Amino acid sequence: MRFKKRRPAQPLTFWDHVAELRVRLIVSLLAIGLTSVLGLFLYNWLLDNIFLPPYCRVLDSQGIDRACTLVITEPLDGFKTRIRVAIYVGIVLSMPLLLWNLWRFVTPALDRREKRYAVPFVLSGLLLFSCGALVAYATFERALEFLISFGGDAVDPLFSPGAYLGLITYMMIAFGVGFEFPILLVFLQMAGVVTPRQLSRYRRYSIVGIVVVAAVITPSGDPVSLAALSLPMYIFFELSILVGFMLQRAKRRNAELKS
Repeated sequence: MRFKKRRPAQPLTFWDHVAELRVRLIVSLLAIGLTSVLGLFLYNWLLDNIFLPPYCRVLDSQGIDRACTLVITEPLDGFKTRIRVAIYVGIVLSMPLLLWNLWRFVTPALDRREKRYAVPFVLSGLLLFSCGALVAYATFERALEFLISFGGDAVDPLFSPGAYLGLITYMMIAFGVGFEFPILLVFLQMAGVVTPRQLSRYRRYSIVGIVVVAAVITPSGDPVSLAALSLPMYIFFELSILVGFMLQRAKRRNAELKS
């Protein structure tokens, strides 16, 4: 009985990558759409238990004796705010599937051994995103207090739901995406785009780039949020270099065993 030799997998063409990207985007958008429906029902609970407490504590610390409520100035403010928050919630809830689709899209650039890192990639991505969102939420009260006090004593904070909820939700997502920075660097090293020595060689420029990126993606622009994002990103930068050296050592060890 003769066995046919398995033909080696043909490399994907540019249009194959485009088709694969289209499928991954459609699946991701569907996931966000479905989980956003859940965000519509969670809106009131999130507003009372997650989003408003930092604002209420800031009002108390500033000695402002006023009800902790948001003010609608346009008829469509409430509707647009609820939809926006629901979409942000959908992005957060669908993050496992988004990371999985991202991994499935980039795996053709990796070898068979590296493709086994799918589960660690998704789990570490979820953990880092959650940590980033928690850091943003923990520092938001200080950032909001700084922004209000910077306006002077004659300024009475009276926020609309679109501006306030848009700020806090965007900050949580921005911090979560920023905390994915080490995963991007590790993947680039696995794919051979950059090396750990190159990253360490351009450390000074990377520090400046990290601060600039943190300033861009931080919507409030306050120094508290900037420090809370740029400092962990720099620590992650150093850790990713260390992981890159460990991956290189493991590659050399496997090559020696095969030879």
